[in-house]
Amino acid sequence: QAQLVESGGGLVQAGGSLRLSCAASGRTFSNYAMGWFRQAPGKEREFVAGINRISSRTSYAESVKGRFTISRDNAKNTVYLQMSTLKPEDTAVYYCAAAQTLWSVPIEIKEYNYWGQGTQVTVSS
Repeated sequence: QAQLVESGGGLVQAGGSLRLSCAASGRTFSNYAMGWFRQAPGKEREFVAGINRISSRTSYAESVKGRFTISRDNAKNTVYLQMSTLKPEDTAVYYCAAAQTLWSVPIEIKEYNYWGQGTQVTVSS
């Protein structure tokens, strides 16, 4: 069983930046693609960004392309989400997730095996 713990959320003004971190334990981190999802109040959970096992491929939702960057450090068992030029519509609980795939970057919730508890990001206007 893998454990994922997110951190770095908080309150930020529109136009600001935050970096989320997700620390993994319990499994071999480098065996998993990692993703970030978010869920705003009253909305379904949605894919934000993903990265494959060796950081050779990334994928982003259209709404965050050019503003968010996902990265990982396999030596530290950690995945990051650098968020810049934040907008009020980015307000949500952000979840990291792990998917046991070879080289792809899954974008569907059902493809992910393990989930963190989430961290709140609030962007004020």
